[in-house]
Amino acid sequence: MSWQQDEPKVMDEEMLQQAIVEQGPQGQAGKIAKKEGIQYEEVLQLRLDFMNILKIYHLWNFTSLRKLQLDNNVIEKIEGLENLTNLVWLDLSFNNIEVIEGLDSLVKLQDLSLFNNRISVIEKLDTLQNLHVLSIGNNTIAQLDNVIYLRKFKKLSTLNLAGNPMCDEENYKIFVTAYLPDLVYLDYRLLDEQTREAAFAKYQYAVEEMQHNELQEQQAIEAQKISNEELQQHKDAFVEFLNGPQLFNSMFTDDPDAEKLALLPGMEALLEIFKSKMEALCVQIFDAGLTQHTRRTAEVESFFTCSREAVADNRHKAAQIAADFENTRRQKIVEMQEIADAELLEAHITSCHEQADQLSETLMSLELQLVDQLEDIFKDFERNISDMVGGFIEYVQGIFALCRDLENQHHEQQLEIALATLEKVVKNELEEEIPDDVAMLLVDKDTVTNAVSASHDTHMQKIDNREDELLTRINSWMGGLLKSINNDEVKRNRKRISEIQNYIRFVKDDLNEMALSEHS
Repeated sequence: MSWQQDEPKVMDEEMLQQAIVEQGPQGQAGKIAKKEGIQYEEVLQLRLDFMNILKIYHLWNFTSLRKLQLDNNVIEKIEGLENLTNLVWLDLSFNNIEVIEGLDSLVKLQDLSLFNNRISVIEKLDTLQNLHVLSIGNNTIAQLDNVIYLRKFKKLSTLNLAGNPMCDEENYKIFVTAYLPDLVYLDYRLLDEQTREAAFAKYQYAVEEMQHNELQEQQAIEAQKISNEELQQHKDAFVEFLNGPQLFNSMFTDDPDAEKLALLPGMEALLEIFKSKMEALCVQIFDAGLTQHTRRTAEVESFFTCSREAVADNRHKAAQIAADFENTRRQKIVEMQEIADAELLEAHITSCHEQADQLSETLMSLELQLVDQLEDIFKDFERNISDMVGGFIEYVQGIFALCRDLENQHHEQQLEIALATLEKVVKNELEEEIPDDVAMLLVDKDTVTNAVSASHDTHMQKIDNREDELLTRINSWMGGLLKSINNDEVKRNRKRISEIQNYIRFVKDDLNEMALSEHS
């Protein structure tokens, strides 16, 4: 073998096509397949072993691939496999891979071999929850703790670690058995009951503690998942963070004098009342938002259901008409092929052209009926969804107006307390000590008034911004939805018209070819 033949290769189109031809059907079936062209997306198995491949490339179109053999090459990096989401079996053994990576999208993978590489850490396999078999022997994995990572793979029944430095540890076998209790085969051998008992005896408490920690971690993950789902539902309803004091708290977040003003005598009780009333108003918006979201979701689902049913019914009618026409057309073609009289044949061809025109008119008429039907459905939906959104917006604006009224009342009461406190300070009648930073506000009437007014402006801006955000988002959602529906209908209509025209063109071209062959 020459030096050029030994030089590492990058996977290319020529290599892939040759492999498919060699591994595909042979004989007459192979000739037919070659003539029709190689369809990468239809290939289910591919063997690319012993080809001196350095870089994985050009595999993105093999979307149906279930089994891929890349062993005995010189691959250094796992890459280019993102689109192989149907892969069940993958062999990357006997390569030069140092890091496990690039496997995240292979969620259906059941059998993975990374045997005889240069891997030192078992990692980045989290998404492969269907993994049944993992062969990762003859690598450089030294730490037994790598085994603990594999506990998350509940379907893993066969594991090969033989040939790694970790296997020289005295307790290697019982450690693996203890921490992977569902394992059936380890290093090509069935795990016996004696080994399981020894593993249980030595590591019982450590494993139980780990199980407890894992359970707590899983519960925390589930709780976070539920929380995230709830938050997403609230966002979809445009009322997130309105089910409590969040808006009230945000009003004071960017208020530089809020803490100082809160220390004025009598302000603590006033703030508690303000907070309680503001929170109650926000909860009203929140509850209305969730209720309206449920109604809007039902309306949207109802619209799409009606639309799909209308399209399906229309397509069924059109398909039946086209099928009847096609059966008749084929019979007539057979009959016309037996006609020897040129004039009679031409008359039949002309008749067939007229029938094709009639079919076109019938199918176009059906499509026009569907367009009108869908337009009526869309108008009803547009009116209903607009009424829903409009009613919700009107309600929300009313509640936000009450929030502003509440803030105005609070502002007036706060200003009254602040000026009364100032007056007591001036007359030296204040009975309680006040902090120095609060005393700095109580210099004169202008200073106090400005501080209270600035605080009021900040609060009003927060209320206005939250209202604007809600209204903008819900209007944007409605506008985007209606536009998307309209665009999709235009595309559907154009596609359907194109299908009808192409079929009629095919029919007429076929008739024209028959006429030409008769004249030649």
